Amino acid sequence: MSDDRTLLKQAKAYDPAALGQLYDLYAPKMYAYIYRRVGNASLAEDLTSELFVRMLKALHNGSGWRDSFIGWLYRVAHNLVVDYYRRRPPVADPLLEDGPATTDSDPAVVADRSMANEELFRAIRQLTPDQQEVLVLRFGEELTAREVGEIVGKTTGAVEALQRRGIAGLRRIMDGAVDDDS
Repeated sequence: MSDDRTLLKQAKAYDPAALGQLYDLYAPKMYAYIYRRVGNASLAEDLTSELFVRMLKALHNGSGWRDSFIGWLYRVAHNLVVDYYRRRPPVADPLLEDGPATTDSDPAVVADRSMANEELFRAIRQLTPDQQEVLVLRFGEELTAREVGEIVGKTTGAVEALQRRGIAGLRRIMDGAVDDDS
């Protein structure tokens, strides 16, 4: 943690090496988070770039994070995704067609995994926005309920309740999808 504090202090002084290190440390994690929310690689890249532009503006203005830099990054990333969907309501659910590359060379396995990911992504999009956010942060980003609560501005108990309801909703949706295929 003290390394992060030192790095952030250097970044606030516009040290190019520190800014580069911050980007290298946090960009992959932020990209993955945004990608899980939008399901489109090029859009996730654009929004990740915008996130770091906002970080630079916050450094310049002396605003931004107070306690948790990573929490602040997640919050800004969340807001960017919400703003994107408000400006451009999705015509259809985004698909995972241009997702991260797989290391599996068996086309059948790749196709099965792609179809399962697509089905799961569509199911998640049917949950409430709060449930989507909590599930992506808890399972996609592997954060604790407390960390998620700090990011979304809710108590740990509220995060756990949203998680339970989200998982139950996914079960109902996925069971319905399985029943529809029969």
